Amino acid sequence: MDSLITAASQALTAGDPLGALKRVALREDAPALALRGIAMAQLEDFPRARDLLRRAAKAFGTGEPVARARCAVAEAEIALVSRDLVRTSGALETARLTLASLGDEMNAAHAGYLLARWHLLTGKLDDAAALVAETDRTALPPASRVGLALVAAGIAMRRVRAADVRDALGQARRTANSAGIPALLAEVGHAEQAFAAPAARIITGGTNRLAGLEEVEALIASDMLLVDTCRDAIRSGRHKVRLAGRPVLFALARALAEAWPDEVTREQLLACAFGAKHADESHRARLRVEIGRLRRKLSAMANLKATKAGFVLETHTHSGVAVLAPPAEERHGTLLALLADGEAWSSSALALALGVSARTTQRALEELSSEGKVESFGRGRACRWVARTIPGFPTCLLLPALSPRG
Repeated sequence: MDSLITAASQALTAGDPLGALKRVALREDAPALALRGIAMAQLEDFPRARDLLRRAAKAFGTGEPVARARCAVAEAEIALVSRDLVRTSGALETARLTLASLGDEMNAAHAGYLLARWHLLTGKLDDAAALVAETDRTALPPASRVGLALVAAGIAMRRVRAADVRDALGQARRTANSAGIPALLAEVGHAEQAFAAPAARIITGGTNRLAGLEEVEALIASDMLLVDTCRDAIRSGRHKVRLAGRPVLFALARALAEAWPDEVTREQLLACAFGAKHADESHRARLRVEIGRLRRKLSAMANLKATKAGFVLETHTHSGVAVLAPPAEERHGTLLALLADGEAWSSSALALALGVSARTTQRALEELSSEGKVESFGRGRACRWVARTIPGFPTCLLLPALSPRG
């Protein structure tokens, strides 16, 4: 490796892309193309960076698999930052295995960190946690060590484990301070702000207040009957019922929990569950059927007692009832929560992260666009979506774990 390539590489490691470009900007050999591509990526000129990295991979040829794999990792990182998640994981895993088998431990570990980040963004928490655990932190450069710690913090946030979040953020802060790279310090600061922000609203006994992650964790661990609107689940102690895909049952459960210990009239239940303004006998018959189904679902945790005017929730314990809701509730709230990270997302990446079809995501984006909440730029496959204004809730801490394993 010549001295200019070495100096440019050191500049990139220190977060100085302009310093790197000064040394290799006019060169067209494969190593210089790769370094120029990474420098352009650090300057956020992603189309140019991708083009340079592809030219570098082609110039290296099949005789240099390590160099080609490094280019693939760099291109995958750009795709990750660009929220182009659909084609990222396969190429990244292939490059990671290639680098590991050929002894490039540092870049194999970096690829593992990026893959963990991809799994986190797509809701595959178990896969992300496994990669964080098996990645050799000592082999990573400081920037990637900070990133890996932030991935660990993100996993702990979604699993509502406040102590683990604090530990991971502390590790990220120490490493970032040691590295002294402004972009890293800013990213850690953003994560710390997210952790300090309200993670949910707690509605109980006629009160409605914001709560931090620690309080949410304590609430989930208690014996209180908790209607969790963030995960479409109802839990109490060791009992848990998931009602995803059962919106009528969940709406009835939420209405009864918000009113607890008071009753909810049949007219109120019909209005919240079916949107019925004028209840007739068919509505009442359907309500009886749905209440019967909900009573069976909750039998281990509570009873639904019929009253003269409606129904009331009676728990099997004396720990009370609460509703756990996002800090701000609105239509397509989970989609807005993803866009709240300030990055530009493709519709396909949003669909992947939300676990819904591309058509469903596109309809939601068009609806939000008509309301002035999101906007797009670019066309075709290059089209990206961003939040026009940051929503009232600053984090996506309580986004549902989209994978059943998550």
